Amino acid sequence: MEFRVLGTVAMVTADGGTPPLGPAKRRALLAMLLLRPNRPVTWDLLTGTLWEAEPPTHARTVLQGHVSQLRALLAAHDARRFGVDLDTVPSGYALRVPEPLVDVHRFTELLDLADDHRTPDDRVRLLRAALALWQGPALAGTTTGPLMEAAREELGQRRLAAVEALAAALGETGDPAGAVATLRAEAVAHPLRQSLSAALMLALADSGRPRDAIDWFSRTRRLLADEGGAVPGPELLDAHARVLRACGPDAGAVEPSSRGPVPAPPITAPLAVPDMLPRRPRGFTGRQAELAALTGATRAVEGDPGPVALVTGGAGVGKTALAVHWAHLRAADFPDGILFADLCGYSGTPARQTTMVLREFLSALGVPTPRLPDTEAGMGTLYRALTAGGRFLVILDNVAGSDRVRPLLPGGDLCTTLVTSRDRLGGLVASDAASPIRVAELPRSDCADLLEALVGREAVRADPAATERLAVLCDGLPLALRITAARFLTGRHRDLAALAEQLGDEQRRLSFLNIEDTGIAAALGLTLAQLPEHARRMFRALGLHPGPRLDVYAAAALADCGVGEAGAALERLADAHLLGESGPSGDTYTAHDLVLLYARSLSPRTDPGALGRLLDHYVHTGLVACATAEPSSGPCFTVPAAHRRPAAVRTFEDRQAALAWFEAERAGLYGAITAGAAAGMHDRVWRLVLVQWPLIVWRAGDGWTAVLEQGLAAAEADGNVDAQSRTRSLLGWVLQVEGRLSDALTQLREAPELARRSGDGTSEAIARVNLALALDEAGEADEAREMYVAALALAQGVPDRATTGLARLHLARHLLGRGAYASALEQVGEGLALGSSPEAPVKHLLLRLTRGESLAGLGRVAEARTELAAVEAAARAIGFEQCSAMAGAALTALDAPAGPAPAPSGA
Repeated sequence: MEFRVLGTVAMVTADGGTPPLGPAKRRALLAMLLLRPNRPVTWDLLTGTLWEAEPPTHARTVLQGHVSQLRALLAAHDARRFGVDLDTVPSGYALRVPEPLVDVHRFTELLDLADDHRTPDDRVRLLRAALALWQGPALAGTTTGPLMEAAREELGQRRLAAVEALAAALGETGDPAGAVATLRAEAVAHPLRQSLSAALMLALADSGRPRDAIDWFSRTRRLLADEGGAVPGPELLDAHARVLRACGPDAGAVEPSSRGPVPAPPITAPLAVPDMLPRRPRGFTGRQAELAALTGATRAVEGDPGPVALVTGGAGVGKTALAVHWAHLRAADFPDGILFADLCGYSGTPARQTTMVLREFLSALGVPTPRLPDTEAGMGTLYRALTAGGRFLVILDNVAGSDRVRPLLPGGDLCTTLVTSRDRLGGLVASDAASPIRVAELPRSDCADLLEALVGREAVRADPAATERLAVLCDGLPLALRITAARFLTGRHRDLAALAEQLGDEQRRLSFLNIEDTGIAAALGLTLAQLPEHARRMFRALGLHPGPRLDVYAAAALADCGVGEAGAALERLADAHLLGESGPSGDTYTAHDLVLLYARSLSPRTDPGALGRLLDHYVHTGLVACATAEPSSGPCFTVPAAHRRPAAVRTFEDRQAALAWFEAERAGLYGAITAGAAAGMHDRVWRLVLVQWPLIVWRAGDGWTAVLEQGLAAAEADGNVDAQSRTRSLLGWVLQVEGRLSDALTQLREAPELARRSGDGTSEAIARVNLALALDEAGEADEAREMYVAALALAQGVPDRATTGLARLHLARHLLGRGAYASALEQVGEGLALGSSPEAPVKHLLLRLTRGESLAGLGRVAEARTELAAVEAAARAIGFEQCSAMAGAALTALDAPAGPAPAPSGA
C-alpha cells in the first residue's frame, strides 16, 4: 500500500489498484493529513483546507462524514496491516502511516541523498528516481483554497529545484544535451523562473548552440517586460554574459535552404461562415434562470481564453433543447458562424471520433477536401488557427468525457464553447475553467405550458388536475412529457385524465413512456452503459431499496460491499445524474421515481439476502441512534445471532442528530417494514418498529398508528410477548394523543399482562405507566394511582434508573393534578436525585417543570418563578415545544388566581 500526493491524490492498494477516494474535499482532507503524517492536524486547519471562504455552519459534520468515509476505505483495504490508521486526537485528527508509504517522503529522502556529496552519476540516478515519483501537478483533484494552493506551490518549487539540480548533474557528467532536454519543457512551462532560463542557456551553450541560448535570453527578457515591466536578474544576466563570451564569429550561422517547388499559400482565415445549428426545438418553455445563467457563463473576459459553458443534467431533462434554443436567441453574437456536433456519448450509435468531427468543422469553415491535413494533430492545429481571430459558437452535444471536448475547443479568445453532458465532467471544470450549469426537472407550471404547446390549450385547461398528475408522473422530464403528448395525440385516450390513469400504473409506466425509437428506459440505459461496472452493479442493487432516500451504509448493505466501495459507486451515479445528493453530510442520495422504476426493472430477483441485509442495517443503526438519543435507557430488544451485523454502522454526535436520522429515514423505514412483512421477516419487522420509539415519543401526534399496527401484527406472528407488550403500550399512548381514548385503553390494558408473561420488569413498568396516563385522562384517578405505584415498585425492583425516573415523573404529575403539591414535590426530588443525561433532557425538564408547578401550588412563588423561567428557556432551546408552553402557562398563572397547568399528556 502507498499514498500519492505528487500528482492526483490517490491511495494505491496492495494489488496496485487505486480505489476512488470521492469528492475533492475528501481528497484534500487526505492530502493535508499525508503532508503532516503522524502529527495532529487541527480542526481549524482542515476546515480552512476544505472551504475557501467562510465554512458553513455544519462544516464539522461534513468533515466528520469525510473522515468516516476515509476510515471505511482504509478498513476495506486492510490498511492496518500496513501500519496505517486514522486516529481522532483532541484537536483534530492524525494519520498514522509509515512515512516511506507516502511518495512525498520518498521524494524528499532521494533529494537528501543526492545532496550528500555523491558523484555526478549517483546524483543523476537519485534525482531521476525522485522526479519519476511525480505523476502530474501536485495535489491534483483537491480543493483550490489558499492553504491547498500554498502547499501545491511549495511542492512545485521543490520539484523545479530538483529539475535544475538534475540538469547540473547531467552537465557534470558531460551530457549537456541531456541537460537541455531536461530543462526545455520546464522552461517553457515556467517562463518567468529565471533560474530555469539561465540553466537552459548555459546548457545550450555547452551543447554548441550559443545562438539558441541568446535567442532564449531575448525571449525571456521580452516575457519579463510584458509581465509588469520586470527585468532580468543577476543570475540570468550572468548566464547571458557567459554565453556571449562563448560565441564565436560563426555562431548561429544558418545554412541556405535548397530550392524546391513553391507551396500553395497557407490557409490563414475561414473561407466560409458555418451555420450548423439545428432547428429551434418546438414547444420550448420556461428555463429563464438557466438561459440567464448561460448568458452569464458565456460572457467573454478580456485576456482570458474563450469561455466554456457546461450544461449538465440527467437523461431526458432537456439539455440539448436548452443549448439549441439559447444559441438561436444569441446567434447574432457570433457573426463568424456556429459549429455543432453530436458526439454521441450517450447514444445507441458509436461515439464520434475526434478526427471525423474536426473534418466536418474544417469543411464547414470552407477548407477544401484536398487541403485537409492528414492527421488529427494537423487538423486540430488548423481548426484552432482558423477560429483564433473570430467570434464563433461551438456546441459539443452529448459528451461522455472531458477528453472528448479538449481537442475540439476553438482557438480564439472571443469564441464560446457550449458543452452538454449527462456527466458532471469535473475534469473539464478543473482543466478548462468550464462553468457548470445544472438543468433540473421542469417546475409544474412549465410542465403544463409544455403540454399545452404539444397537445393544445383546450385539452390541458379542461383538466388542470390531470395535467398536474401527468407532470408528477413524468418527474418533470421534458422527454417524458413529449412522449406522453405523443401517446395522447396518436392513441385513443378520451382526455388527459384517462392518460394519467394509464400512466399511474407503476408496472407499465416505463413501457408506456416508450414510443418507436424514443423512450425513458432506453435513455437511462444509455447513461448506465457508460458507467464502470461497480456503479452499474450498485444501480441494480438500488432497485431493491423500498424508499426514496438512502445513504452509503444502506447501499453497502444492499450491494453486500464495503462502505468505501458503496460511496464511490454512489458518487459516480450522482455524477451521471442518476442520483442526487441530499443532506449536509454528503453521503445520502435520492432518486426520481422513473429512475427508481428503471432500477427495479433491472434488480436481481435471485438475491434473497438483500432485503434481510437492509433490514439488519436499519435495526443496528436504529439501536445506535436509540442509544445516542436516550442514553439513560437500555436497548428495547436484543438482536438474535442469526441477524447479520453490517460491516460499518453510522454513528451520531448527539440526540439531535439521532432524531434527525429517524425523521429523515422515516419513509425508508416504513418501506422496509412493509417489504419485510410481505417477505415474512416478522422478527425484523417488529424490531424496526420499536427501534423508532425515541421519535415516536418526541412526535407522538405525527401519524404512527399504521406502522405500530404493523409492528404489533409482526410481534404476534413471531410469538414474542415482550414485543407485543411494548408495541401495544406505544400504540395505546399514540392513540391517546390522537384523542382515541377508548381504543387506547383497549391496547393499554393488555400490555401489562403480556409484559408480565415475558418476565421483563422494565416492559411491565412502562406498560403500567402508559395505562395509568390513559386512566388519568378517563377520570379513573384511583386506579391510575395504583398503576403508577405498581410501576414504580417494578422499576425499582429491576432495578432500572431510567424507568424509575419515568414512573416518579408521572406519579408526581398525577399528584400535582390532584393538588397534592408536597407529595408531588417529594416524588420530583427522588426523580431528580437519580441524575440525568445531557443527551436525554426531556424527562429531566418535565421533572423540573413539575417542581416549579408544585412550588407554585405551595405558595413558594419566587422559587417557582425562577424554576419555571429556567425550564421554559431550556425547553425552547431544544425544541421541546410542549414543555416550553406549559412552563410559560404556569408562569402566567403565578399572577392569576388559577391553579397550576394541567398534567402533560405524554410519557
